[in-house]
Amino acid sequence: MKASARAVVIGGGVVGASVLYHLAKIGWSDVLLLEKSELTSGSTWHAAGGMHTFNGEANISRLQKYTIDLYREIEQLSGQSCGLHPNGGLMLAATEGELDSLRLIRSRARYLGMETEMISLDEALELNPLIDPSYFIGALWRADGGHCDPSGTTHAYVKAARQLGAAVERFTRVLSLNPRRDGSWDVVTDKGTVHAEHVVNCAGLWARELGHMVGIELPVLAMEHHYLISEDLPELQGRDKEIVNTTDYAGEIYLRQERRGVLIGTYEPHGVIWAPVKTPDDFAMQLLPEDFERLAPYFEVGFRHFPALGRVGIRKAINGPFTFAPDGNPLVGPVRGVRNYWVACAVMAGFSQGGGIGLVLSRWMAEGDPGQDIISMDVARFGAFATPRYTSIKVPENYARRFRLTYPNEELPAARPLRRSPIYEQLKAAGAVMGANFALENALWFAPPGVPATETPTYRRSEAFALVRAECQAVRRTVGLYETTNYGKYEVCGRGARAWLDRVFACRIPQAGRLALAPMLNPAGRIVGDLSMACLAEDRYLIVGSGFAEEFHLRWFFAQEPPPDVMVRSVASTLAGFSIAGPNSRALLQRLTRTDLSPGAFRFFRVCETAVGFAPAILTRAGFTGELGYEVWTTPDYLATLYDDLWDVGRELGLVHFGGRALSSLRLEKGYGSFNKDFRPDYTPGETGLGRFVDFSKSDFTGRAAALAERAAGAQRRFVIFEVEALDAEVIGYESILHEGRAVGYVTSGAFGHCVGKSLAAGYVPTALARDGTRFEIDILGEMRAATIRLEPLYDPQGLRLRS
Repeated sequence: MKASARAVVIGGGVVGASVLYHLAKIGWSDVLLLEKSELTSGSTWHAAGGMHTFNGEANISRLQKYTIDLYREIEQLSGQSCGLHPNGGLMLAATEGELDSLRLIRSRARYLGMETEMISLDEALELNPLIDPSYFIGALWRADGGHCDPSGTTHAYVKAARQLGAAVERFTRVLSLNPRRDGSWDVVTDKGTVHAEHVVNCAGLWARELGHMVGIELPVLAMEHHYLISEDLPELQGRDKEIVNTTDYAGEIYLRQERRGVLIGTYEPHGVIWAPVKTPDDFAMQLLPEDFERLAPYFEVGFRHFPALGRVGIRKAINGPFTFAPDGNPLVGPVRGVRNYWVACAVMAGFSQGGGIGLVLSRWMAEGDPGQDIISMDVARFGAFATPRYTSIKVPENYARRFRLTYPNEELPAARPLRRSPIYEQLKAAGAVMGANFALENALWFAPPGVPATETPTYRRSEAFALVRAECQAVRRTVGLYETTNYGKYEVCGRGARAWLDRVFACRIPQAGRLALAPMLNPAGRIVGDLSMACLAEDRYLIVGSGFAEEFHLRWFFAQEPPPDVMVRSVASTLAGFSIAGPNSRALLQRLTRTDLSPGAFRFFRVCETAVGFAPAILTRAGFTGELGYEVWTTPDYLATLYDDLWDVGRELGLVHFGGRALSSLRLEKGYGSFNKDFRPDYTPGETGLGRFVDFSKSDFTGRAAALAERAAGAQRRFVIFEVEALDAEVIGYESILHEGRAVGYVTSGAFGHCVGKSLAAGYVPTALARDGTRFEIDILGEMRAATIRLEPLYDPQGLRLRS
């Protein structure tokens, strides 16, 4: 065995094999894969081998398409067959909600260049004659996908990697991981020690244990998963083509052809966790006991929907463990505080996603950047809240909903409420309907007295539509209160703080008492943060951003190596607050503070530390609604008292609560984009419009060269707001934008603009088409709706109310 390697990949399943291949392909030939048993011996060997491009995130769909297309390449390189059956996919809908879901998939696929079609049930029967069409109302066909041979595919990756110089050691158990002072690792095995610059955790069922070796708790857990293989079906005899891989939403069933029979699997409710505390060291090439009695009711649904299956016997039953993260997406990337330690685990769809994960992780390791936005599978999307107990509750919830729709207005209940602000109960008493952001409860909308605080899950307008309208109009008319505790908040202080921030952020660093909008770029000149920065003193700064990105941004900050005279810390749990917005906001706050809030004294983007009522606070004149507004920050022990003070003086001024749904509507009326929804690491300052906040006069900041190059060449696309002629549904995200019948862009977010009376969508189109008044179409749930670019904000285009 080698004594040293540039990178050691631990785990010989399909994901580890892909990472090995991609590292070798990118030029790291001195890489070593360690597998404690035989290749594929964990979960890979007993996988069903399905592959498809469907995912709610466009970038993950792209990576899945890359994975499927890659198989032909590695077959040619390795001479090893992947056992490909590229027979496409079929998704069946039994309800109008499920049909809307398929229409949304179809819309998203247009721009991604993936061939899909809504088809009739008669056409679906031609692709899969086993269907009983009486249970369904529609179907979606997709050309990509099918299934492959798990063992053959894994070995093809490994053989191709070996040809590029990579090495593999089977039957080599990792015993410990010991960091050196220079950030490299001693990988101690039962066959000796390997010195590695980097370690990659691709350990699958043992990823949790490999995390424990470096002192971290990865939110990953294994679930038992069953599928059956039937005896030969007469209905399949004589066919010259396999039936198409089929997903049955209503039955929570997937099936595909296996020789002349069928493989059928289910993600049942009340799934069983496997190895909840520790994965057995000696588990290899093993299956788990069958549990027909528990699963019979769920497979019987499949036998009704595909009745031919009920007329033959079962040839084989498979019950094996697969790992999941709490939200079902993989865990990929570097871990904050553990230098040169990378993860690629919880990949339950390894034959759809493994190739793409290997691609982005190899880029990240070799080039310092994954090459595209992968926030939705970044390990940093989970924070300290993702404890073992949280994971043990959320993973079974996600498993049970694998083929169940989660509607855009639906909030999942497991492990909630977890993180609560001090006014959680007061907001609930006021009618708040809560969502969870980074596991922190936050108000989405408010139900008035006598109105149920619930809504029907739907892709279309719900019962909350009129209530959100009332919140929006009240904010514009009088004054509204929105709790901002769920924002991400960071304190940077120390003698060197200003100089360090000047290098990390692209903006001009504000002077004491001022606030600035603060884009943050990666070296490729792409947006990794859209934050605000308040200078409280020359050596003390408060930075505010998206709450979900707290761990993401902390990791980024520490990767920029703050010097010894700079301290960076999260204050997400030590600062809480409110946004007070609307024409009466100044009058309200002036009753609670001695600070002069008159327009000349406390101008737009001013910040100060003062008392607001009983509470010592940080007060900024800023907001996200487009109205005269303020943000008030205090410590959690004062928040409830501050809340009471605001209401005591605010009632006679027309104070109302408003939630996240109203905020989305209000911001889009002003043309404001939002990080994660509209601004992500795929986009540049020129494309997003954030270039106006970049200080190009600075001699150096991260991403400067790339941003200058873009400014010289011009942005290729542009973020714009559309006025949409919608009927009963707004855009959700990633719908295709068409111009003269051709998909030219995609939607990033949307809402109804209740104060302008228009349905609004945000998205990106080519710069040449980004002209005011240009007409497009957006495919909204299968209907082409006219959409017109509005380059000026639809509400208060001159910004007079904001600066009043």
